[in-house]
Amino acid sequence: MGLVGQQAHDRAVERLSASYAAIPAERRVRLAKRTSNLFRPRADSDAPGLDVAGLAGVISVDAANRTADVQGMCTYEDLCDVTLEHGLIPLVVPQLRTITLGGAVTGLGIESTSFRNGLPHESVLEMDVFTGTGEVVTATATNEHADLFATFPNSYGSLGYATRLRIELEPIGALVGLRHVRFDDIGLLGKTIEQIVETGEYDGQHVDGMDGVAFEPGEAYLTLATWLPARDGAPTSDYAGQQIYFRSIRERESDLLTPYDYLWRWDTDWFWCSGAFGAQNPYLRRVWPRRWRRSDVYHRLLGLDQRFDIADRLDRRAGRPRRERVVQDIEVPVERLGEFLAWFDEHVGMRPVWLCPLRLRGETTWPTYPLERGRTYVNAGFWGTVHVGPEADDAPRNRAIEAEVHDLGGHKSLYSEAFYDPETFDRLYDGANLAAVKGRYDPAGRFPSLYDKAVRRG
Repeated sequence: MGLVGQQAHDRAVERLSASYAAIPAERRVRLAKRTSNLFRPRADSDAPGLDVAGLAGVISVDAANRTADVQGMCTYEDLCDVTLEHGLIPLVVPQLRTITLGGAVTGLGIESTSFRNGLPHESVLEMDVFTGTGEVVTATATNEHADLFATFPNSYGSLGYATRLRIELEPIGALVGLRHVRFDDIGLLGKTIEQIVETGEYDGQHVDGMDGVAFEPGEAYLTLATWLPARDGAPTSDYAGQQIYFRSIRERESDLLTPYDYLWRWDTDWFWCSGAFGAQNPYLRRVWPRRWRRSDVYHRLLGLDQRFDIADRLDRRAGRPRRERVVQDIEVPVERLGEFLAWFDEHVGMRPVWLCPLRLRGETTWPTYPLERGRTYVNAGFWGTVHVGPEADDAPRNRAIEAEVHDLGGHKSLYSEAFYDPETFDRLYDGANLAAVKGRYDPAGRFPSLYDKAVRRG
């Protein structure tokens, strides 16, 4: 969408307010949004939707001060198209193109810069939030709405929706150099992560981005990215074509990408999940349109599979046990990563696993996702299905993952299925504070509660 300007933004907020006013007071309210990066089922609902169609662009960029005013429904793809023109990017750019800025803040996002920049909400300077009272309030860390500002991250729309966010930006080089460093021992990988977090370097070279992949027990890699100046004639890799990024991690020790291709290196094949649709087959890939090699296309194909039970029908015909979908991102302290992966291999048995180190950026803590200051965590992402048999509907693997992560002092993201009882949920996500803030900004309960959204599928 590009730059939209302040006047267009003001008109869009007016339409949003009008759509809210048209909804009867006794009805719960949702976004009228066609796309989603959530992976948890939702109960069928005829709840009216808020009109957010005009809130999907960049309002302005202040390149000198390295800030941008961005509408809440703006995708990171559209946001980065604008900021890259100035040689700038948001401090954290989640992996998938169609994740929105508002979604990453209210639902948490993460990527390779999170070991030094934390999570996306930590680079928000102020935000306008449309609340359950029908008002738009401007929240900062220090004004009269500081409680909303602090509690908004990980609230998933239960407190309101961000219409505008002012965020910090940072420079990125003209090129991105990658090193893929192999580790046979997860303990050593964890110690290396801690060293890089503390020093910002590895083997004497500056590190701007860090993530990794655990392909098999005894075979894991850290990919270390460094922003680089332009080099005349330097060849760069293209993983939106016939080559596949995640395979390159095993095949080469170093690589060179454009900033654009680095930001979306995981999106083209939805990490490695595009293989389920045949998109990694070299013959099919040649005729698969390049514009359709992207995560939102695969997400729609997954929706069709679920709607028509295609995979389940094939499993029944082949006599295979029923599948449980295991799509989760969890965070555990870095020193517990080896324990988690060993448990995961024994009880779930799904590889590869994406690894992304993170640490809170500053001294602020965020009550609805309470990570400890000064402590390094590793996000482990795993997305697929496991044959479990007739108990698939009870989600035994997902429930076991929840319990293990809790025992290891970690948390799980709430974009996918969750099964916590209310008491455990409140302990993990500071339910008392969340209820107090909701009581102030949505006293009539126009938006579903976080527990309703994440667990009850409301």
